[in-house]
Amino acid sequence: MKTTLEEQQAFITVVDSGSITGAAERLSITVSGVSRALNRLERKLGATLLRRTTRRLELTEEGETFLDHCRRILTAVEAAEESVQDHHGQPQGRLRVNAAPSFMQFVIVPVLGEFRARYPGITLQLDTHDRFVDLLEQRVDLAIRIGELDDSSLHARRLGHSPLRILASPAYLKRAGTPQSIEDLERHSLLGFSQLDHLNRWPLRRADGEYLRITPALSASSGSTLIELALKGEGIVCLADFMTITPRKAGALVDVLPNHTERQMQAVNAVYYRQATLSQRARLFMDFLAERLPGEYLQG
Repeated sequence: MKTTLEEQQAFITVVDSGSITGAAERLSITVSGVSRALNRLERKLGATLLRRTTRRLELTEEGETFLDHCRRILTAVEAAEESVQDHHGQPQGRLRVNAAPSFMQFVIVPVLGEFRARYPGITLQLDTHDRFVDLLEQRVDLAIRIGELDDSSLHARRLGHSPLRILASPAYLKRAGTPQSIEDLERHSLLGFSQLDHLNRWPLRRADGEYLRITPALSASSGSTLIELALKGEGIVCLADFMTITPRKAGALVDVLPNHTERQMQAVNAVYYRQATLSQRARLFMDFLAERLPGEYLQG
């Protein structure tokens, strides 16, 4: 017997939500309805897809293989449906966009009103995460990634670059003094990332020629939190320009050691899964960002 798209959707949702109850809530059906769909699926396939324990569900080897195929099938079905809808005039449907919280807050959100006015038929679902997510697993149509890419399964479109800058509040510098050399930073409160350690390498050359890698006196998982800490006078921070446009214009954050800072640019890319069919909505969103962001937010 052939499996159905509804059964495959139930299976995927159980895996993604981590429980049958969670899947039922997401799908707006009963728990027993999800259980029956899973049982039918396993019976038709003649294989166990999930091991059920009292505490969690675990994919079997067969389940992992089937899950990958199910995701591809449902993605292809969605793309086929959307291609028909797109031919009816204004683009319609949902677009799932993922980005780091700071990029979403400081760059994407300020221009979303213009995009929505231009394409009112597109429903946006915005997700944020400080770490890179699996686009296929999370069913993300488009993701914005900062820095160089090392994932060969992704297509990428370069949207621009954002320089790194070392900053502090005037209040902090008045209280702690303004560093005049890289060595002076040893006596200061340095703010850094708790999870993305490569971002704690600052564009400053030590006497031995190596880049300065800081040990934060105060760390946080997101750039948004680090900005707030810097604004409150908690120390010196190194962040990309796109995060700090407004406080720099207002003088709430000022450059530290500008003559010692090397010009380093963080690449900003729109990426999507290489084997996915790119919808018209995703293309329109990428075109919009490429048109709207370079200048105030990013450099070309």
